[in-house]
Amino acid sequence: MDSDAVPQADIATVPPTFDGSVVLLDVREDDEWQRGHAPGALHIPMGQIPARLGEIDPAATLYVVCQVGGRSQRVSQYLAQNGYTPVNVSGGMLAWAGSGRPVVTDDGGVGVI
Repeated sequence: MDSDAVPQADIATVPPTFDGSVVLLDVREDDEWQRGHAPGALHIPMGQIPARLGEIDPAATLYVVCQVGGRSQRVSQYLAQNGYTPVNVSGGMLAWAGSGRPVVTDDGGVGVI
């Protein structure tokens, strides 16, 4: 199997809500996160992933998302090499918002992608 082959999830197959057993890891930058993100997502910018691996539960079902899917693919490959079983969200947060799913800001307002 190709070591770079990380499972891809169409937005329709990604759960709409997240708890301890299912994690949506948003690897976008702080400014992107502040404009809007999925409710309940875990935010760790791509560049901070290596230093913050301990915050990601290896037993959780892990979905990785960015704006369109490129950065999350690279992070997913890195996580896979480090013992995680990530799923990359195809289309990223653009697909999330485009499918009508909620986008919020840190203060609970309506966010934008």
